[in-house]
Amino acid sequence: MEVSVLNIKGQETGRKVNLNEAIFGIEPNDHVIYLDVKQYMANQRQGNAKSKERSEISGSTRKLGRQKGGGGARHGDINSPLLRGGGRVFGPTPRDYSFKLNKKVKQLARKSALTYKAQENAIVVVEDFTLEAPKTQEFVAIAKNLKVDGKKILLVMPETNKNVYLSARNLQKAQVVEAASVNTYKVLNADVLVITEKSLEVIDGILNK
Repeated sequence: MEVSVLNIKGQETGRKVNLNEAIFGIEPNDHVIYLDVKQYMANQRQGNAKSKERSEISGSTRKLGRQKGGGGARHGDINSPLLRGGGRVFGPTPRDYSFKLNKKVKQLARKSALTYKAQENAIVVVEDFTLEAPKTQEFVAIAKNLKVDGKKILLVMPETNKNVYLSARNLQKAQVVEAASVNTYKVLNADVLVITEKSLEVIDGILNK
């Protein structure tokens, strides 16, 4: 698939790049996309929900009533789950929600997500650029020039660029990531991918193995 390279003014540079068919033109696999997104979402969970069991409640351990003859249920101290303010039975405890996913599965998922974006013509290739200072207005102007303003933008840079990152940080619909950190969830969550030329080389090097 051939795509024209634009500059940050939205003008064609006269150059074109070929999107690697092995990455942007495969048969998408929806199941591996589901698995990769599920893993990403699971990894975001803190897993620190906690409730107190009866042994952790601060209260007297004296048995409140006799075992038999009281006319009600048998329970022990005031920390019993049967009583208000008592411990909780089988409540949540801190846990790790993350799980392992094979490298080839994750790669196939990312290729599938990128293929979907290519099929939707939702990929814009722009020549490498930088900003002299962090300015949100400049980033907004670039988005307008590329005709992607108003959409969820995922800008893929070859490496960390502090000025570009800070310029986009205040924009709710824009996100900047390194090419090496592109994942299935972020690709699918964006309406359009804006990828620099060098970023394409990095993606090729990572996924075309």
